[in-house]
Order: sequence, then C-alpha cells, then structure tokens
Amino acid sequence: MKPTEQHDERVRLDKWLWAARFFKHRSLATEAVDGGKVQLNGIRVKPAKDVKIGDRVDIQIADSRYTVIVRGIAEKRGSATLAQGLYEETPESIAAREAGREARRLAATPGADLHGRPTKRDRRQIGRFTGEG
Repeated sequence: MKPTEQHDERVRLDKWLWAARFFKHRSLATEAVDGGKVQLNGIRVKPAKDVKIGDRVDIQIADSRYTVIVRGIAEKRGSATLAQGLYEETPESIAAREAGREARRLAATPGADLHGRPTKRDRRQIGRFTGEG
C-alpha cells in the first residue's frame, strides 16, 4: 500500500483520516467529522466528502488542533511511516501545538493545593457552599 501521487484520485474523508492514523477506528473518524471536529478547506463537511491531494484538513482532537495538507491518498490503513507520508502539517499548526503543550506543562495541576482530608473548618465552608449546612 503506497500513497498515490495521481491528482485525480479521491477517497472519503473518514477513510483518509483513519488511514492517516489520526483516529484509531473509522467510526471515530466519522463521529469527529459529523461533530464538526474536522473541516475540509475551512468548511464543515460530511464524512463521505471526497479528499484529494492539495486539500487542507483542520482536525481537532482533545486539546490539540492540527492543520494538514493532503499529500497522498490511501484507502487502507498501513504503517505509521506510510501514514505520515499522506499529509504535511503546516508550520503554524506545529507552532500552535507546541505553545499549547508548553502552556499545559507550566499550568498548575488541578487540586495541587489540596492536601489530604478537609479539616472541620473546610467541611463547614463546603457545607455552606453546597447549601447543606
């Protein structure tokens, strides 16, 4: 299985996302496209929309956002090295993901200031806040 280099070849968007290893299952790729997490050339599309070489695909997965240019077409899932040949990530996308990763790394861990069980005073404050006391 090689990525094709012909410009007239097309494949469904959900199949391409699965073959390019952005999603573990094709059904997850379909759900992401239906949910608006994937855009083709800046437009929200359906999973059956055809992808061709040169298209721009914007993908939102959890906290990460990828903007990639389609460089190859494949209908079947292959090795990770072949999958990386199917697309080229834009420099802006790489920079934005690195900045987000660094911000998350430097952010305080939620609950880091809490130590052990709440004191009697803390329990009273929690009770007042929740309306139980």
